[in-house]
Amino acid sequence: MHVAAIIAAGGRGARLGADRPKQFLDLGGRSIIEMSIAALAASDRINEIVVALPGDLLDAESRTLKRTFPCSLSFVGGGARRQDSVNNAFAKTSEDAEVIVIHDAARPFVTQDVIARTIAGAQSHGAAIAAVAARDTVKQAGDANPDGSRLIRATIPRDTVFLAQTPQAFRRDILARALGEGVGVDATDEAMLVERLGLPVHVVEGDPANIKITTAADLAAARATALQSSWRVRIGNGYDLHMLVAGRPLILAGVRIEYALGLSGHSDADIVCHAVTDAILGAAALGDIGRMFPDTDPQWKDADSIKLLRSAVAKVHEAGYRVSNVDVTVIAQQPKLLPYLDAMRGNLAAALAVETSAVSVKGKTNERMDSMGRGESMACHAVALLSTP
Repeated sequence: MHVAAIIAAGGRGARLGADRPKQFLDLGGRSIIEMSIAALAASDRINEIVVALPGDLLDAESRTLKRTFPCSLSFVGGGARRQDSVNNAFAKTSEDAEVIVIHDAARPFVTQDVIARTIAGAQSHGAAIAAVAARDTVKQAGDANPDGSRLIRATIPRDTVFLAQTPQAFRRDILARALGEGVGVDATDEAMLVERLGLPVHVVEGDPANIKITTAADLAAARATALQSSWRVRIGNGYDLHMLVAGRPLILAGVRIEYALGLSGHSDADIVCHAVTDAILGAAALGDIGRMFPDTDPQWKDADSIKLLRSAVAKVHEAGYRVSNVDVTVIAQQPKLLPYLDAMRGNLAAALAVETSAVSVKGKTNERMDSMGRGESMACHAVALLSTP
């Protein structure tokens, strides 16, 4: 089934009081209209998108948005009213489109679930809108008195009251008739035009977070939401274990430890760096140290693991993350690591590009149990927290 989406963005948003149309205002690095287009473009149910823009901004803004979105995206000039903008955009949709989805540009937080439910509702019933049930007691009031008060006329059962949102979706023939017969009729949404034809419009579950940005207070709340949602946090853990052997230096977090035995391995066998490397790669879903620096490759023979860690950090940065902090536990019966912990923290902090205060290194014994407790091996656990910058 071919589905076309219309984004109503032809208005000026004067109630917000901004110096430009509200749909072009920034929300944490992207404009409101960019976020709305991105939400619809991400839907696997939508085949094309037509955006109605203010006529005087059509050329400049459409060029910018076309560069941003590689999907099937076209633009038209908006009209004096919302329904005029929708009518202009509807005329540009493909005639193959069986269902038309209409969405307000000022609702940038619409989810894929709400989009899918609305489209499914239109498929089943011909017309469907996303809406949320009223949570408070609903009063119907009369006109305002001179002192600003109003007389309550009735209490309306709140289980029958729903607050309309977008998207709203319609079979093509229903929307065409509603728009055609609604010329000259003032309507706040397309569902009103369908209702006046006596045709049924069904409600599907909306989302309280699918807010419409109308006032300055709405904009402030939306910016706070956008900032929170853009700050992603990822957690990874790493582990490494090596045998202790004679004739090898003992290196932990790039620090040479005075001890009779060292860790056996292809590189310098620095279990702290290896565990931390695995933790940050795992948090960013970039694989593990074995895939990045395989021990079958002779170039990593006796390699400095601090340098390997720095390379892994660079990959994490390329993926859009920064290390927030790491917590490391080294398990060794001997030697005592307390004299070396500060140097180990400093080396790790430098490699991870964080403050030393963001790095914790602890030493634990294995209570003389297993190979670690017998002094035959050492192990390390690491946990890393990544975030977006």
